Amino acid sequence: MTKATKVLYITSEITPYLPETEISTISRYLPQGIQERGREIRTFMPKYGSINERRNQLHEVIRLSGMNLIIDDTDHPLIIKVASIQAARMQVYFIDNDDYFQRKATLANAEGVEFADNDERSIFFVRGVMETVKKLRWVPDIIHCHGWMTALAPLYIKKSYADDPCFRNSKVVYSVYDDDFAQNFPANFSDKLYLDGIEESDIESIKNKTLSFNDLSNLAIKYSDGLIQGSENINAEVSESIKSSGKLFLDYKNMDEYVDAYSNFYDAVWEETNK
Repeated sequence: MTKATKVLYITSEITPYLPETEISTISRYLPQGIQERGREIRTFMPKYGSINERRNQLHEVIRLSGMNLIIDDTDHPLIIKVASIQAARMQVYFIDNDDYFQRKATLANAEGVEFADNDERSIFFVRGVMETVKKLRWVPDIIHCHGWMTALAPLYIKKSYADDPCFRNSKVVYSVYDDDFAQNFPANFSDKLYLDGIEESDIESIKNKTLSFNDLSNLAIKYSDGLIQGSENINAEVSESIKSSGKLFLDYKNMDEYVDAYSNFYDAVWEETNK
């Protein structure tokens, strides 16, 4: 069987940088487990303001920082930081920007109200990962996305970065969790997505409409090569979309079995899409 040897992880959260949740725990131990099975990995998450840089020993990577990303006609500087989880012999790259990630919270304020710019934060995070991987000149075989914050990655990889040497042969796996958001993205969200390679027909299903969790999930499903049910229970409509997509699918796996199951799934996706 053909093997996928390099795996890029894009995730919304990782413990110990954020509290333990299903996503943060899987995103901490899955890359370690895959690395211990002989594959190369790179791991990215947002640098939320709640992450203590001194305690976690984050430092800026000057050679990777300095680019501006334009979102909705506004320039936003891209700052890259890195830290190490010594016990796992694993580096974590952080996507940072003062406009989007300086506030001392992750996705909602102290009253639980989700931030109005979470849509732009998601765009900036995903595009920031893509540009940083290009600067690293690292070519992933599999790109595994965790959580809705990463849901735009499949679209960008398959359209905007389709001809880039770092991504043109990459296969995208998207894990769906029970991390539904309540506040729909604004109706002009689709206009903010445009980048070279993305045509109006690519995002026709979300054009000029407020975007729900289901809509965003369906966009990720459409452009992914493989899909994983990351939580035991997920949104019923999204589950139906996965089943009707015809994409390679891995059902929920518990903590004792998911690393090996995911590793085998990467190879299945790699082999199937390289026939």
